[in-house]
Amino acid sequence: MSNAIGIIYANSATDNLQGLALKRPIAAVPFGGRYRILDFALSSMVNSGIRTIGLVTPHHYRPLLDHLGAGKAWFLDRKDGGLFILPEAIHGFSENNHTFCVTDLYNNIEFLQKDFAENVIISSGDQIYNINFKNALEFHNDKHADVTLIYSETATSDKQTDGVFLEMGEGRRVTNILDKKGCERGLFPQSHFVDMLIIRRELLLNIVEKYSGIGCIDIIDIFNSNLQIFKIYGSPTCSSIGTIHTLKDYFDRSMELLDLEVRGRLWLGGDRIHTKFKDYPPTQYTSQAKVSNSLIASGCSIAGEVVNSIIFRGVILERGCKIKNSIILPKCHIEENAQTDYAILDKSVKVNRENIFKGSSYNPLVVLKRTMV
Repeated sequence: MSNAIGIIYANSATDNLQGLALKRPIAAVPFGGRYRILDFALSSMVNSGIRTIGLVTPHHYRPLLDHLGAGKAWFLDRKDGGLFILPEAIHGFSENNHTFCVTDLYNNIEFLQKDFAENVIISSGDQIYNINFKNALEFHNDKHADVTLIYSETATSDKQTDGVFLEMGEGRRVTNILDKKGCERGLFPQSHFVDMLIIRRELLLNIVEKYSGIGCIDIIDIFNSNLQIFKIYGSPTCSSIGTIHTLKDYFDRSMELLDLEVRGRLWLGGDRIHTKFKDYPPTQYTSQAKVSNSLIASGCSIAGEVVNSIIFRGVILERGCKIKNSIILPKCHIEENAQTDYAILDKSVKVNRENIFKGSSYNPLVVLKRTMV
């Protein structure tokens, strides 16, 4: 896909993950036993043939850089193109609730000016998906579109707390862009924008230069104000999309991985999800170990019982411990006869023997990084 470059907004922050995103952006939160959330957007772009990708980073970007390095695991350590770090703008005392802030691009406008690709594919970095953008790009070019917004055709209800919805006319040209407040109660269009889009590079440059002085304005708001001027179309995707905004989002998307069909769509197709290499040995299971319906990464030592759980790399579970409906992040150590149920243990947590941690499916218990309890 030589006529496109990519931009991933990896600077989303939230207070709704109960500490999991306290010192890291959502994009850097571990997911699925061996990945970071960012891996899914980054891998999807690389698998689509994109070899120049800009990463909009937050001020606390160290976890991202530690994970990405020079981009070797994603084939982005190259002389022509590669991975570019684009520091976000400082938004002062105003809270940044925008997904695609124009000011972030203005501060890194050379990334757009130096490349000669015709199109730019933009995605948020807080989603779980495996998408090949080639079909959407072909649709974009066939329509001679200025902008193509990617959407999923899913039934929605007034229980959805956020999101942007598209109304489309003939040929899937977008006629209206609505948020929840703009929809009548219980009447949501089924075309749910999934925070991914394709835009002509020259148009994006014009937008950035024109609107940079306004402050942190979302590019979607600019599209909505120019529906009659820009040729904006919608392109559907049938890929599973899971956005991580809250702790329940994170827990539910993780537990869905225990479904073989979900894992097949996400991991077992022709396009694989890439991540940082780790040379761990195979996991060791003792004669006392009992494991059912769980995902267990390499480098672990399992001597206890694991049910409906996800265990990351390098975890030690001693004899007699019981791990149920839980997510145990890397290098945790759970001693004898300790128990967890609906719990999320961040990296390098040590649980002393006999301790019990129990949450619920609606409110999982979170133990912060490097805690000893």
